[in-house]
Amino acid sequence: MIDPTYILLYVANVAKSVTFYQQVLEKEPVEHSAHFALFVLDSGLKLGCWSRDEVEPQATITGGGAEVAVTVDTVADVNMTFEKWKDQGISILQEPTAMDFGFTFLALDPDGHRLRIFAPNDHE
Repeated sequence: MIDPTYILLYVANVAKSVTFYQQVLEKEPVEHSAHFALFVLDSGLKLGCWSRDEVEPQATITGGGAEVAVTVDTVADVNMTFEKWKDQGISILQEPTAMDFGFTFLALDPDGHRLRIFAPNDHE
């Protein structure tokens, strides 16, 4: 069975992305250089920010083509995260709303990568 352990995001400015992800993840990177940074999440999943100019073979698509989704327990958790991120000046693409799969909102990182926070319907 394949069990993904990394998400690698191609970014224009690693330092800017590190600052952003430190803020939203409330974690420090475990690795950080001019061209790459790595965060290890509590779940064990690793989130890497890789300078898109250094990716080999070169990537033809960058931010916005996929979502990093984070499940929270309640609608209140969705709303709390939304307000916190909004107050921090994070770009919001979709305000909190009910969808088929649950209650959600969608934010963007500095490179346009989509970050979805949601409380699945089965968590109510």
